[in-house]
Order: sequence, then C-alpha cells, then structure tokens
Amino acid sequence: MVHQPRTVWAVAFACVIAFMGIGLVDPILKPIADDLSATPSQVSLLFTSYNAVMAVAMLFAGWVSSRLGAKTTLLVGLAIIIVGAGAAGMQHAISGIVAFRAVWGLGNAMFIATALTTIVTAAKGSVGQAIILYEAALGLGIAAGPLLGGVLGGMSWRFPFFGVSVLMTIALVATALVLPSAPPTGEKTSVTAPLRALGHRGLLTVGLTAFLYNFGFFTLLAFTPFPLDMDAHGVGLVFFGWGLLLALSSVLLAPLVHRWVGTAVGLVSALALFMLILLVMGLFTDHKVVLVVGVVLAGAALGVNNTLITETVMKISPAPRGVASSAYSFVRFIGGAIAPWLAGRLGERSVHVPFFVGAGAVLLAMAVLWTARDLIHALDQAPHHGAEPIDSEFEARAVSVGDA
Repeated sequence: MVHQPRTVWAVAFACVIAFMGIGLVDPILKPIADDLSATPSQVSLLFTSYNAVMAVAMLFAGWVSSRLGAKTTLLVGLAIIIVGAGAAGMQHAISGIVAFRAVWGLGNAMFIATALTTIVTAAKGSVGQAIILYEAALGLGIAAGPLLGGVLGGMSWRFPFFGVSVLMTIALVATALVLPSAPPTGEKTSVTAPLRALGHRGLLTVGLTAFLYNFGFFTLLAFTPFPLDMDAHGVGLVFFGWGLLLALSSVLLAPLVHRWVGTAVGLVSALALFMLILLVMGLFTDHKVVLVVGVVLAGAALGVNNTLITETVMKISPAPRGVASSAYSFVRFIGGAIAPWLAGRLGERSVHVPFFVGAGAVLLAMAVLWTARDLIHALDQAPHHGAEPIDSEFEARAVSVGDA
C-alpha cells in the first residue's frame, strides 16, 4: 500500500491539510462565544453553514470535475478554502464568520469529492487499500486540526483561520506541481446524477445511516467543548487524542474488524459502541474526566465506522464512484448541517439532552443500516471484496440471496 504514485501522495497530503479544518475550530468555539457574546447555538452555526453549503455543493462537484478535470477542480477548491478561511479570521461578528465558513465549505466540497475519487482511481492495489490511505489522511488531518487550533487559538481565536489559509496555500502549490494535468475524460456528469444515484437502495441506505450518525458525531464535535469548559489548549489536546485514535483505528483496526466479522456487523458494532459512549457522556456530563475519556474513546468507534462505510459507498452502487461519493456526501452533510445547531439549542436548556438525542440518532442509524445487510454481505462475498462497483445483475443476485 505504501508504494503509490506521486499523484496519490500529493492528493493525500492535501487531504491532511483540508481535513484539519474539521476539528481546527473546536478549541476556539468557546473563546469565539466569549469574545463575541454569542450563544452555543450561534457558534454552532460555524459547522452548520460549512456543512449545509458542502451538502448542496456536492451535487455540483461531479458536474464541475467532469468538465474541468480533477486537477483544476482540486486547485479551485483549495483556492476557495484559502479565501474563506482567511476572511473568516478577519471578521468582527459571528454572522461574518458563519458566512465565510460557508465559503470554506464550498471549497471543501469541490476538493473532497474530487480527492476521494482521484485517490481511488490512481492508487495501486484494491479499492479497500486506497480507502484506508484516504482515511489515514483524514484521520491525521482531524488529529492535527485540534492540536494546531489549540496552539494558535491560545494566542487568538483568529489565528487558526489564518493558519488554515497558509497550510492550504502550501497544499495548493504541492498539488499544482506534482499532480499531472489531464483533460477531462469520460462522459460529462449531469447535475442530477447524484440525486438519481440515490434511487439505488444500497447507496440511499448507507447515506441515511451517515445522516443519522452525524447527529452523534457533531454533538461530540460541536457541543462537547462547552460542557468541557477548558481553555483552547486543553480542548485542543482532548480532540487531538480523539483524532489520533480515529486515525489509528481507521488504518489498523478497521481492516481487522472487516476480516473478523464482516462489514455489516463491523459497522453496527462500531455504531453501538459510539451510542454507548454518548449515553455515558449524557449521564455524566458534569464530570470532565468522563467527557474527556468519552471523546477520546469515540475516536476508535468512528475510525472503524468511517473506513468501513466509505469503502461500502465506493462499492455498493452501480453509479460511477465520483457520482456515488457526491450522492452519499450530499445526504450525510445535511445531517452534519442540522446536528450542530440542534445540539447547541438543546444544550442551552440542558447540557445532558444533546448527548441523549445523539445516542438515539445513532441507534436509528444502526437500524437503518441493518436493512441493507444482505447487499453489504454480498459485497464481502464478491471476488476481491467487491473491488469494482457492482452492476445491476450483481445487485439482483444479492437481493435474491437475501430473500432466500
């Protein structure tokens, strides 16, 4: 898996930087609220605007990429992130930061949808190995983001935003120099292609699963810093531990779980562990030690879940991988847009309730996913574990096997 083309490593490096943006703002949520006299639900809009724009933009990412080519789309996405992050750091009102986080989300959509497809297409080895590489980049970025946010945020809540702009500039230069230019190939993607792809039962089911578990994910990410009530350094270190465990479990534990129990059971088990962690955090929200341990341990469950569910998305739909990725991301980021705001509103009434609601949503995610266990099991039984997207005939066989 380590012997990959320079293209793969260049995009993976840019992914590490891009995914820093997810956890980078965690350590500065409370400082922003204190400095700008904002409520938790208002500050949570930094996640809501980011994810809402990403969700909608995902529908257009394939359309843009199929016309501009992967390299140009990646560069455009990185450039938009540079502008959005830098401008967010210059604002003096929470509404301005929220607005430019939305711009940042637009750039991230262009980048993420294209980056995953580029790595899967260009990497040597199986789809599963390519996705583990992608998830490793995601995990490293998520782990490094809170640490960087804590260090820079300890000086000023504005500095993490400026730091992202600088790092994204480095990623843009690396991508421009290393990634080969190539004209768009294949059929141009329609804007409605991702929505049509959701007509596939397996893809829609996995997307709805992600939609639901994102309520737990963003409760953890966007709301926990408030009951933790630590300074930027403290929150940064806690979420660094979470991201580090997420990265390690994505790369090391997820393949083992897949081999031991299969994808469907592995996903449900990871979600069950995450649900239990959220329940404990809801019961003992007043105890900082419980919150810290819960956040870090959640990284293990989410790392296994992320790798297995991303690999499933890349295999379960007969649609092209870029279209399937955009469709799945559209559905899951809608959940990511609603969840932070909801957690903030509920948390203003009771610090316990957001964790209980998140746990309930994860329980529903488990139930929804289990309805597609036959399709997912069929992927595990396919040659090379479904190294290529399945076709309609294969889906029909999987359904008939499940019915039998």
